[in-house]
Amino acid sequence: MRINYDFNDLEAFLAVKETGSFHLAADKLNLSQSAITRRIKKLEEALDSQLFERTTRAVKPTLAAKRLQARAEAILDSARETAHAMRDESAVFGYQTNAIVTVGIIPSVAAALLPTALRRFRAAGHTARIRLLDGNANEVAEAVSGGEADFGISSLPMLEPSTTFEALFDDRIGLAMPPSHRLAAKNAILWSDLAGEELIVPVRGTGNRLLIDEAMAQSRQPIAWTFEVGRSTTALEMVSEGVGVAILPQSTASYAVVRSVIMRPMIDPSIARPVGLLTRTGQRETKTAMSLKRTILETTKQVATRMMQQD
Repeated sequence: MRINYDFNDLEAFLAVKETGSFHLAADKLNLSQSAITRRIKKLEEALDSQLFERTTRAVKPTLAAKRLQARAEAILDSARETAHAMRDESAVFGYQTNAIVTVGIIPSVAAALLPTALRRFRAAGHTARIRLLDGNANEVAEAVSGGEADFGISSLPMLEPSTTFEALFDDRIGLAMPPSHRLAAKNAILWSDLAGEELIVPVRGTGNRLLIDEAMAQSRQPIAWTFEVGRSTTALEMVSEGVGVAILPQSTASYAVVRSVIMRPMIDPSIARPVGLLTRTGQRETKTAMSLKRTILETTKQVATRMMQQD
């Protein structure tokens, strides 16, 4: 039988059982209420049992919850004892302590920031392993609020109550095209220039698509898209193969260098998405995570300066 839940799910269960409230459990664990709800739902699905009866006035544990409590406490106690023992045994290898840093990041920004930042991080003598959780802005926000990621680099998402967003730079929206395209000679692209083009745009529901739809409405041009894609990398591959032109954030130009794709800013109106640092309120950061964050922030400043020079 496959075990499809983890210690965090059991911890959330015990917090709800103890407090009798999803809201109070979220406060106790310094998480958002939605994160607690997701963990309980995951545990219920894994155990094929309802753990709590939810009403507008109370959260009552079921018989299954009462049976699970002792086992969950024993599992977590055993895990803590194992963790303490392993730390004691490996104390001579201090460099391995907190050796994994998890970063949530949107893919379109990853190419512009990470290669340089990670090389600098290694050059500074850091040996930590880096786990990257790449996803859209809301997925990154959920990873940070749920404690899966130490921090995130993202465009402005629908913020969870337990997260804060610190804007770092504005990522302008531009047009990606082959160097031989008829619009390549222009320094900037008008929305009216897109008429008749095989246009590639992000799928509906994403932050980038909302910005683009608003700009199209402001331009009062009857511009129709031809292709919708979920990933900027997919759009750039299509552009490099001559399928069409793509409206994308300017940070994706890092991909374009190796794919013979050029970027030009869109104007009248010009639009941009804010890119910034996403953190969980009250989170205690390890020294390694703080060092990686500083390195990424320093790299971000240089990326922002470079994009301003490209405009």
